Parts: sequence; C-alpha cells; structure tokens
Amino acid sequence: MLQCREDVLAFTKQLVKIESIVNTNGEKVIAHSLYTLLSSFPYFNQNPKHLTLEQTLSDDHERYNVLAFVKGTKGNSNRTVILMGHMDTVGIEDYTHLKEKACDPDELMQALKGEELPLSAKNHLDSGDWLFGRGVLDMKSGVASNLYLLNYYSEHPEELDGNLVFLSECDEEDSSHGVLSALKTLKQWKEEHDFDYVAAINADFVSPRYEGDENRYIYKGTVGKLLPSFFITGAETHVGSAFEGLDPNFLAAELTKQINYNPELCNEALGETTVPPVSLKQTDLKPSYTVQTALSAYVYYNFFIHSWSPKDVLELLKEQAHIAFDNALQTFAERYKQYSERSGEPFVGVTWKPRVFTYEEMEQQLIAENGDKFVTHMDEFKQTLLKNTELDTRMFAARVVEEAWKWMKDKNPAMILFYSSLYSPRIELSGKNDNEMKLIQALDEAVEEIQPVYQHPIVTRNFFPYISDMSFVALSDDEEGINAVSRNNPGWGTKHFVEYQDIRDINVPVINIGPYGLDAHKKLERMEMTYSLEIVPNLTNSVITKLLR
Repeated sequence: MLQCREDVLAFTKQLVKIESIVNTNGEKVIAHSLYTLLSSFPYFNQNPKHLTLEQTLSDDHERYNVLAFVKGTKGNSNRTVILMGHMDTVGIEDYTHLKEKACDPDELMQALKGEELPLSAKNHLDSGDWLFGRGVLDMKSGVASNLYLLNYYSEHPEELDGNLVFLSECDEEDSSHGVLSALKTLKQWKEEHDFDYVAAINADFVSPRYEGDENRYIYKGTVGKLLPSFFITGAETHVGSAFEGLDPNFLAAELTKQINYNPELCNEALGETTVPPVSLKQTDLKPSYTVQTALSAYVYYNFFIHSWSPKDVLELLKEQAHIAFDNALQTFAERYKQYSERSGEPFVGVTWKPRVFTYEEMEQQLIAENGDKFVTHMDEFKQTLLKNTELDTRMFAARVVEEAWKWMKDKNPAMILFYSSLYSPRIELSGKNDNEMKLIQALDEAVEEIQPVYQHPIVTRNFFPYISDMSFVALSDDEEGINAVSRNNPGWGTKHFVEYQDIRDINVPVINIGPYGLDAHKKLERMEMTYSLEIVPNLTNSVITKLLR
C-alpha cells in the first residue's frame, strides 16, 4: 500500500484554495497554477516536452487543460493508461455568508462549527475524517489522487512497464470544451510516442445511492445524456375568446405530464436502469405581456440512456408526443363542450390534429419546398444569432427552430422535436474486446486486493450515474446514432459542434474510481478522507500495475 494520505490531502487543499468556478477566470488561474506545480517536479524539469498547458478550442472562454505523461523504463511496452479529472467547480453562492471561506477547507470547517447543521454533517465535521469545501468532493481530491500517482511514477519510472498520461481538464461542469479539446493532444501523443491507450481511469466523485447505503462504488462505463427539446406552436387567440385558439402552454403541460417521471422511458441494460426523464425548462416564447395567448412554447428534458441510441430516443419521444398531443386535444374538446353547455354558446368542434415532426423532417420538407432560398436564409439567420453572446446553445437552437417554422405553409399547431445541447455518449463496458476484458479483470483483482484494509464494501456497477467527461473517451454509438444528433440539433456546425471522430480515434475503455462523499454542488459538500485519500489512490495504482504488468 502506498502511504499517500498526507500528500494527497496537501494536493487537495492546494487545488481547492484556487477558486475555479466554471466559465470564470478561475479556470485559467488553476490551470496555470497546476502547470507551474508540475513544472517544478524534477522529471518534467528534465523532460519539459512531457508536459503541456493547452488552451481549449472553439471556446467563448479563455481556459486551459494541463496534460503530462511519464514514460516507464521497466520494459519496452507501449501500453498506456490515462488518468483524468476536471479542475473546474460549480459556483459558491450557496455558501451565502460563508462564501469567502468556501474554498478554504480549514477556515470553512472552523466556521461551520458555529452553524446549525444536519446531524450527519455535524457528526462528519466532528469526526476528523471528513473534509468540507467547494470542490473537495467534485472533484479536486480525485485530481489530487491522480496528481500523486503521476508524481510517484515520475520519481519511480523504473516501476512502470508502459506509460501514464495525466489529464486535468476544464469546463466539465458546463460544456466539456476541456476534454473535447484534449482529444487532439491525446491523438497527437498517440502518433508521436506510439502510445497504445488501453484504459482511462476517471476520478469523479461517488455517493450513496440511497439513504443508509454504505457501499463505495466504482463504475465501469457511464450513463449517456441527451437534451430532447420541443418547440410547440398553438393557435393564437384573445383570452376573452379562449376556445377559438389553442394555448401552446396547454400542449407543453400535457407533454411534460406524459414524459416526466415516465418509467416507460427508463433504459435498462446490464441489469441497471436509468432514472426517467424530467423537465429542465418549460416556458412560452412571448417577449412581454399581452392579452393574446402565446404563439409558441419551449420545453426540454434531461434524458439518460444506457443502451438506447439518440435515434431510438427520437422515435420514443415522437410517439410520446403524439400521445400527449392527442390527450390535450381530447381534454380541450371535453372542456369546450362543458363550457358551451354552461354558457349556452355554440360548440363549434375541434378540427386540429396531432402533428409531431423531428427537426430533420421539418428542415427536409422546407428545403424540398424552398430550395437554396431557405438554406441561405437560415445560414444568414444563424450567423446573425451568433452575435448575441447571451444565447446559450439551448436557446440558440430554439430560435433557429422558431425561424424555420415561419416558412411552414401549414401553421396549424405542432410539436417540433430536436436536440438543443451537448450529447454525452453512453459507454458500455461489457468485455466485448481484449482491452475491456483486461480492464474488468484488473479492476476485479484490485478490489479484491484492497477490500480487506477498508471497512465498507467496495462495489462495482456498470454505469456511472452522473454526467462526466468519461463520455468523451469512447463511443458505443454507430454512425446512425450520431447522425441523429447532428441532423436534429439546429445549432450544429454554428453554435455547437463535436468532432465525434476524435472520440472514435481514442476509443479507450473507461472506469471511474473517485472520492466518496456527500452533498456535491451543495453548501455542505464534503468527502471522506480515509477512502478518498488512501483507498482511491491505491485502488487506481493497483489497476494501473495490473494493466501494465
């Protein structure tokens, strides 16, 4: 066992003290600080080309990744393991009056002793084995563990039969510009140094899955995440003549009722099931108050997948949208009839029919009808839209759909289904090739080796349940699945683009061995030190040595 606790703790505190909130200058500061730290290691002093600080590509923010590698001298193997982890964090506003102490664990913990805390947090604070602060869990202690191992092997390359690559990336908490940019460097190193990437080990945090869960989890592969979105049009009317029109908010509400928490939309694979989708935004697109009903509404949903492809999800949701649309029209007709009976006004009937299109279907129809005139107009519209830096990818996509809709000849109510944000691909690690088999075997052996020295069960599962940069080092989707993303994202190629071929070129099996704790992204974020500072580095090291033996 490596005696690493104090070193990993020192690295953790050093990183946490640098406020590195995503999309702020802090991401630039922490990258430069980490690069300076690594430059001070004798190995990188002697091998400066083994260390690089690189700015992200196609990014609205100036920020950097830090990458380094150690070449083992024990043998001549080209087998290479990637250690990865992000150095950005979420914000610190939730710390309120303790905000100034959020990134100083020692000061924060002293201040928390005077606060009223939940019993479990108080017990952890008093125990001496838990560290509090923004980023201690998500995930600077994980980066610190990787940093310790990089430093260790830089001092003992004779123990390494193969190579170790260290990646500390920015922007995991928003758009993954960090890891997507780093793929270019990993590909370059693969060619220059003949690296044979056999595994990646991410060090993102793990938590209990339910109240009272004592397991410490290690994950093989990861959940995928999509953001299916709907632009919904109605039929505008004055509110005094409510039944003469169809409120798109009414359609949106029925759609959310149909999709939210729907177990039919949980994806089961390898004995594990995703949580169902839930809405992340629902709004109409009226710019200001009027007594007219809205022309359109916009809603999008978080959607996790294990084995479904983005194409599968479009087909599933198109079906669900038809059900919701039909239900909404039935309810509308029933209430219209009841109102007519009470008021004595005539019941004219409902002529609208459910209409659901994917963005690709609508766009192809409009190109067929209007040719280059439509294409040119939309290209120019997107370029104009790009000048508004306030628009995120999600609202950018909605505005593109809204503009395209203006070209539709039939303006009857409809739902347009599209993707409006980054697709984080799912990764299944099932032993389908030699590298996967060896990684699974190395992990199983490492857990068996380390478990006796730790009191809580260390349990492996098949899918990391949170969004992480693990998604961008391998690809389980075929071309058809990826095309469903690119052809149905209205911002593709302008506001949003991912070079999925870069991922295919790396395509390395990935697992997650990360710090354990509670309340990530919350004021009482904290990690258990024994597991995170001792067990995690030793588990990771054991996997490395078994993979490179």
